Amino acid sequence: MLTKRIIACLDVDDGRVVKGVQFVNLRDAGDPAELAKRHSESGADEIVLLDISAAHERRSTLLDTVRRTAKQLFIPFTVGGGIRTLQEAASVFSAGADKISINSSALADPTLITQIAERFGSQAVVVAIDAKRHNDSWQAFTHGGRVSANRNAVEWALEAESRGAGEILLTSMDRDGTASGFDCDLTRAIADRLHIPVIASGGAGGAPHFVEVFREGHADAALAASIFHYGLSSLGDLKQHLLAQNIPVRWPC
Repeated sequence: MLTKRIIACLDVDDGRVVKGVQFVNLRDAGDPAELAKRHSESGADEIVLLDISAAHERRSTLLDTVRRTAKQLFIPFTVGGGIRTLQEAASVFSAGADKISINSSALADPTLITQIAERFGSQAVVVAIDAKRHNDSWQAFTHGGRVSANRNAVEWALEAESRGAGEILLTSMDRDGTASGFDCDLTRAIADRLHIPVIASGGAGGAPHFVEVFREGHADAALAASIFHYGLSSLGDLKQHLLAQNIPVRWPC
């Protein structure tokens, strides 16, 4: 079994890390560069920084924030939010990102996935999908979860893979910030159909939830924010718990 990755997420709004519940009621969690360094030193395998208001405000990613954060890291660093063109992606890579994450712009123009993959490699292209349950399926949303894309999330994930995406960052809007556990049904529905890694996001509340999403959700990686930012869970303790449950993770932290 391949090693499972634990990823710390920084949702950034106006240069500060914030966290809410189901994409609303945001509260301040700190400086992105400082938090990235702390999570890296605590054992995070990767850091994801998402400029959550860039797409909604129709502006580019905050490159100064990306540069400051990248300087603190020696682990893979993914940046998303407001990346709408190949040129903007290139600017984010130049600022220090190892991978870029695209969501709204990819749905608006799926060829952007292929353009970036052909220039920088599929391993550097993460397609983020914010999904919300609708009857017996899930729908994809854009602009920070504000707008329905009128696309089935599973079908969109398959198309993203075919266009050159190297990973899918899959967030359950229903579980986001609730600490009630990942949506394993959603994660498994996509992970079992794809040949590229799927990162589960939304709902982490404790170590058992990570075990569950790796075993039952078939996720390749799991991402969390609140439980790391506010000191509710130690990355080291989490990895020890996963190892005790025979879930392979990178060790030592």
